[in-house]
Amino acid sequence: MNPLIRKLERFTRLSDADKRLLQQAASARIVNYDTHQDIIAEGEEPCDVNLILAGWVCRYKQLADGSRQIMSFLLPGDLCDLNIFLLSRMDHALGTLTPVTVAKISRDLLDRMLNADPRLTRALWWEVLVTAAIHREWLVNIGRRSALERVAHLLCEIFVRQQAVGRVKDDRCELPVTQAELADALGLSAVHVNRTLRELRQSGLIDWRDKSLVLPDLDALTALARFDPDYLHLDHEGERFEAGA
Repeated sequence: MNPLIRKLERFTRLSDADKRLLQQAASARIVNYDTHQDIIAEGEEPCDVNLILAGWVCRYKQLADGSRQIMSFLLPGDLCDLNIFLLSRMDHALGTLTPVTVAKISRDLLDRMLNADPRLTRALWWEVLVTAAIHREWLVNIGRRSALERVAHLLCEIFVRQQAVGRVKDDRCELPVTQAELADALGLSAVHVNRTLRELRQSGLIDWRDKSLVLPDLDALTALARFDPDYLHLDHEGERFEAGA
């Protein structure tokens, strides 16, 4: 299933017409990128909304000294900035971490999506609000959690987000990033991330190898990270609107 459809149905029940429109968006103009390529660079004028169909993307800022801060991971089913057309130029970049397949959604098609069934409109704005909530949680993660909690919290989030779009099987999900990329996302050195991951492995809380992450005891890792998934809003609250839709 289209990963965006699967994700939006965590919020509300979509009609067949909604799904057809989302499927059209996912197949309108497909572009493939190699690893470590910019989908759009800082300073460029945005022309399309990017829907991630396969692979991993990061939102990042490059500093003058060459260092990088990753501000979010974008996974299959994620839309990159529904309101992007309000900007004259990008104030950050979107770069690939793996080979990536993206659907380019034009302004006209986006307008059709936002003016279709009210349930679809609400679901798309839910996607925007969840993206903002993830940014806020990452800010708390970097500012207030210990290194061990930061790493554990991010791994819990990645697991739960992939679970929401059917990409977890037997407590296993994809994690095709490097320790250096995790360090760029967590505001830690690569050495510190390596030491923290080793501690989590020795505690039996994670098994990460061959770009695959297994969480043998998600409850224990959740407790360690003080991870509360409420900010991901995956509890079908939007269905309360259906009676009046």
